[in-house]
Amino acid sequence: MVIDTLEHIKKQQTFVMIKPDGVARWLVGEIVSRFEQRQLKVVAMQMKQATREQIMAHYPADDEKRVTRLWTKSLGTFEENNIDPKQFLGTDKAHQIGEKVLDYLINYMTRWPVVVMVLQWVNAIDMVRKIVWDTIPAKAALGTIRGDLSIETPFLANVEARPMYNLIHASETPEEAEKEIALWFDKDQITKQ
Repeated sequence: MVIDTLEHIKKQQTFVMIKPDGVARWLVGEIVSRFEQRQLKVVAMQMKQATREQIMAHYPADDEKRVTRLWTKSLGTFEENNIDPKQFLGTDKAHQIGEKVLDYLINYMTRWPVVVMVLQWVNAIDMVRKIVWDTIPAKAALGTIRGDLSIETPFLANVEARPMYNLIHASETPEEAEKEIALWFDKDQITKQ
């Protein structure tokens, strides 16, 4: 029974996507090696040209929590810089800003290839989140993927009417990981470990 429990713990899986900015900057090998150095096993990986439908399913517009998170970050950066968001976004309405940012993201994610992967090991979800760190690279700790490889800020992204280039997406919860793995991979594409 204990052996079965240990094996189950070692098999937690999570989903990771290297976004177009990471692929375009030739960082795929660097990013994968950061995970492998921490003993995370790559059990599935492929480069894909994502479709609009895949990205819309991955970042659903009807996910109120996600859209709220997008506009909160966007509005916050304008407030921090004491700038009226209407100057750059044409609105100061929170939900409209979230929808704009989501649209920027969908257009960007379908323009160039992404690398999607499934990683597996003990506490894979939490471990990957620590290695990746804060979604705002300028706030990410040195020694993490975003802290070392990007200095992007939401303000710059908003002013330039584009998504934030933060290199990578990583599932935040077991439920999210399960949903995202199923969206991007067939079960037979994942190596049994």
